[in-house]
Amino acid sequence: MLPKSTLAALVAASLSAGCAVGPDYVRPEMVLPAQFQGQAPTDQAQDKARADLVNWWSAFGDAQLSRFVALALAQNLDLAQAAARVSQARAGLGAVDAALRPSGAVSGQAARAHQSVQTPLGQILNSVPGFERNGSAYETNLGASWELDLFGGLGRGREAAAAELQASEAGAVATRLAVAAQTADIYLLVRGLQARLDVARLQVRTQEDLLSKVRLLSSQGLAPELQVQQAEGALALAQAALPVLASSLDTAMNAMDVILGTPPGTHRPDLLAPSEIPAAPTGIATGSPNDLLRRRPDLIVAERRLAAANARIGAAVAEYYPKFSLSGLVGSSTSVSSSQLFSGGAAQASGMLGLRWRLFDFGRIDAQIEQAKGQEAEMLAAYRLAALKATEDVENSLSTYSRRREQLSVLTAGVNSLSRARAASMSAYQKGVVSMIEVLHADETLLQATDARVQAQLELARSAVATFKALGGGWEPAAEPARSFS
Repeated sequence: MLPKSTLAALVAASLSAGCAVGPDYVRPEMVLPAQFQGQAPTDQAQDKARADLVNWWSAFGDAQLSRFVALALAQNLDLAQAAARVSQARAGLGAVDAALRPSGAVSGQAARAHQSVQTPLGQILNSVPGFERNGSAYETNLGASWELDLFGGLGRGREAAAAELQASEAGAVATRLAVAAQTADIYLLVRGLQARLDVARLQVRTQEDLLSKVRLLSSQGLAPELQVQQAEGALALAQAALPVLASSLDTAMNAMDVILGTPPGTHRPDLLAPSEIPAAPTGIATGSPNDLLRRRPDLIVAERRLAAANARIGAAVAEYYPKFSLSGLVGSSTSVSSSQLFSGGAAQASGMLGLRWRLFDFGRIDAQIEQAKGQEAEMLAAYRLAALKATEDVENSLSTYSRRREQLSVLTAGVNSLSRARAASMSAYQKGVVSMIEVLHADETLLQATDARVQAQLELARSAVATFKALGGGWEPAAEPARSFS
């Protein structure tokens, strides 16, 4: 047992230090560019306000899109799992908090015994005058114990649990962002496929009209059989596109129901109602790359896991030091009668100062500390990599968004030109300059360009969703993460 002077010195030293052992957490500095390469020059105050927009899907101006996103955020089962994980992490933190506080328990028992006189013990006792074969015993106790966290090992464990809870909460937000983005993307895909189906049906009707005209001319000897076969082949190609688009539309509608947490077919009537592809916002404010560190929930997850790993180093270092505990018991015990249970003679009490010190286990403690440091180094590398990949994600999304807008502008100009060409063909046909075949060919070309423009419009809107997701959806934590325990 340690001398009282040594024990007192250890306690005094730990109390005077007033902080936990191990490194205090400092958020690592990330060297990121001042702005994104694809970032359009905007007013910084306006850019910041728009980048913080939480309900980014409202920027599309489609009430039904907003309704579906709201349903997904309320009913999605991935979000339900994420919420359950947060509850588990919060319970884990509660358990760690409880370890820092004294614990107590109440116990009691009553026993009634009848001694046999046929056993060796019974035979001996039976020979004693006044021996009673029947006996009763009563006992009740109130016990308490408290591990003194003099060197902060438990505190570091609590710090790690708090960081893990914050990581779990940020993970739930990341799931929320992913669900909202996926819901919006599916909705846009449904509207895009519906628009493409409309164009494809027009193409089929145009090819049918063209084939009818060519057959009529062929029957009159004014068109070769080759033109008939070409027209039949073109019609077959146009018809073949319909089932593929219809199947893709069914798949997208089923996916919408699943992400809303409902059986396939539940919301099909709502989706079948005619609606245009929502227009992508004219511009997306991005903020700066450094804003991602506090706005993207997946980066918050990585940073909080790094903080937890740092705290576990302190918890491992605390194993070098002795652990003290206080325990006590107050109660009453009697083997006479229950009426004497709480009398002065039945009272009992005890107190104890406990010591546990892994004096001959420092090699294992060294290994545990090195393991904790290795995990912290791994989490640091993961955090830095996540930040770089997040920046890359935004850059790629901004580039795609910009190029899709350019593509849509070019295709719109082309459709306008082909519309004028088709009008000129119709005018020439009405004047007898060209045949109806030329008009139908102009229709076919215009519809092909229209389909390409619809696809570009869809992909522009989807790239906007991807950009909002890459930017973190404008989410920011309600408060700064908790400081390290001290």
